[in-house]
Amino acid sequence: MIDENKRPESMPRINTEALADQFIAEQVEKVKKQVGSRKVLLALSGGVDSSVVAALLIRAIGKQLVCVHVNHGLMRKGESEQVIKVFRDELNANLIYIDATDRFLDKLAGVADPEVKRKIIGGEFIRIFEEEARKLTDVDFLAQGTIYPDILESHGVKAHHNVGGLPEDLKFELVEPVKLLFKDEVRVVGSALGLPDGMVNRQPFPGPGLGVRCTGAITRDRLAALRESDAILREEFDRAGLTGKVWQFFTVVPDYRSTGVRNGKRLFDWPVIIRAVNTVDAMSVTVPELPWPLLKKITDRILAEVPGVCRVLYDLSPKAPATIEWE
Repeated sequence: MIDENKRPESMPRINTEALADQFIAEQVEKVKKQVGSRKVLLALSGGVDSSVVAALLIRAIGKQLVCVHVNHGLMRKGESEQVIKVFRDELNANLIYIDATDRFLDKLAGVADPEVKRKIIGGEFIRIFEEEARKLTDVDFLAQGTIYPDILESHGVKAHHNVGGLPEDLKFELVEPVKLLFKDEVRVVGSALGLPDGMVNRQPFPGPGLGVRCTGAITRDRLAALRESDAILREEFDRAGLTGKVWQFFTVVPDYRSTGVRNGKRLFDWPVIIRAVNTVDAMSVTVPELPWPLLKKITDRILAEVPGVCRVLYDLSPKAPATIEWE
């Protein structure tokens, strides 16, 4: 018997556009045969895996795919807007957009423990997605962005999309068109499907989003400072040509304040910490030596443009003993 969750040894690595086109054609036919005229539900986070699955299923079944994008208020600047632009405006997707910012941030108010924060964010996402799923009485399938490492490491459960916790009474049949692909292959397929480079080559982003980079109890003003400082960092890395050369980079705004001075007056504001790492497998990381003029420019912009910030720091810690994220 063929194990459909095991990658055949004869399966070639998808590393060219021709192989990607062949894979897409095969999966389109497979999805059409599996789904028929029925509908499919997908939690579209805007990450690489769910975006590629969405684009592939739109090509296969069009409006039969119902995408649900939940903005939990912990997205990076412009991410939800990009999802709407690419999928609703350009690909004509059947997209349900839910701005649940207040719902999530109210639940997270005063919660400082990182694991409790993660459970609240994951649990609330499941509840919102379940609510939307129950409104759609004619959906029989659930699409997931499962990739092969998920099968190898977590027995097929796509935990970081938080859809594995949906109630069993919904009785969805799974549609997982990229489950035998590695991440680099998913990116090649995404490019072949016409997704923008910024989405296909998106950096790893934790499921709880900025919630784990706004350390301690999340406040809306500190979250805003985090989002703006992160946007400045990404913009300057783009301009310096480092976006494709540094594996991951982001900012952190910790839950403490530091003494500063502005316009001759003493103040007590937050530090912004820049984190940049290079790695092959994420098990160990090194810290790149960024050009001093670039660090100075980023620092000057953050201090001038982000309210409530009086210091900018560069985290030089490798993994181990440090981790990539702060929480």
